[in-house]
Amino acid sequence: MLPPNITVRFATLADAGEIAAMSRELIETGLGWTWTQARVTRNIASTSTVTLAACEAERLVAFAIMYFGDDHAHLSLLAVRRPWQRVGIGRHLVAWLEESGLVAGIGTIRLELRASNRGARRFYERLGFQEVARVPEYYGGVETAVRMARDIRRGLAGPVPNIRELLRR
Repeated sequence: MLPPNITVRFATLADAGEIAAMSRELIETGLGWTWTQARVTRNIASTSTVTLAACEAERLVAFAIMYFGDDHAHLSLLAVRRPWQRVGIGRHLVAWLEESGLVAGIGTIRLELRASNRGARRFYERLGFQEVARVPEYYGGVETAVRMARDIRRGLAGPVPNIRELLRR
């Protein structure tokens, strides 16, 4: 459940600088900065990408960026400022994107996260994501990525038994 003082909306081009700064601070710490304002702006403007902003009044407290392909989606970034973590905002953003994916005919959501980010990994596992691969030196040539995926189609009793095969499509 989303806290009552938080609203979710589509991000605007005016949000790009703050989203990029949050990415640098909360996601890309210690790495080269790849999610610059220009890159975030391109994603907000793209018809293949949804960028959500969660706000308390006018303050951006969380965001999510997800690319929608033909049959799968890729959760590129998700960040929640520390004071607002563990209150359901991240879960709400992922649920919103998942519902959008179902409407768009998406079967699988994929993502990568730093192998050292145990908190994020537990978060995604609680949402039903499972590890499908590890990619050494994925992050700036210095850190391994854990690649995770989740089949979001309704009516399935748990994870798809052979999700690795599903991801090869």
